Amino acid sequence: MRNVLSVFVRNQPGVLVRVASMFSRREFNIDSLSVGVTQSPEFSRITVVVQGDEALVDQMIKQLEKLPDVTAVQRLDAGAAVFRGMTMIKVRADDKNRLDVLKMAELFRAHVIDVQSTTLIFEITGDDEKVTAFLQLLSPYGVLEVIRTGLIGLERGEHTIYEHCEEREYYGKNLL
Repeated sequence: MRNVLSVFVRNQPGVLVRVASMFSRREFNIDSLSVGVTQSPEFSRITVVVQGDEALVDQMIKQLEKLPDVTAVQRLDAGAAVFRGMTMIKVRADDKNRLDVLKMAELFRAHVIDVQSTTLIFEITGDDEKVTAFLQLLSPYGVLEVIRTGLIGLERGEHTIYEHCEEREYYGKNLL
């Protein structure tokens, strides 16, 4: 079962390595990982997509919460959150099929970001199902390259990750 965890961390050198190492040490596999600075430059948000049942994901959350630089961990429920990822796709598009490919892109709200005589590069943003459907329609034309960013997500409505934040007395102290 796919689970999306939003991890709110202090924006300091080495934090991403410590978070990723926690998954590695406990042999948890990461399907997708995205990180970026929030509106407050002292914090970053890491979005991690993992597979696992309820008990395994609960264990992951507890382990993450033990890390000193982690301020909050939020599990994003598919029904109560919005998820997006960006994908760039290079596809063959010669004079014979270029219009067909462009029409498909328009249906999926994909943006053309590069035009060459025999290829087009598209940027598409959306959930995995949308991107996969677009890729399947493009495959007969010849998909040459695909690259995807990691998934990001936010909970719908008034709730925020800040509700999950709690200061801990050991921040900034040497725990070793």
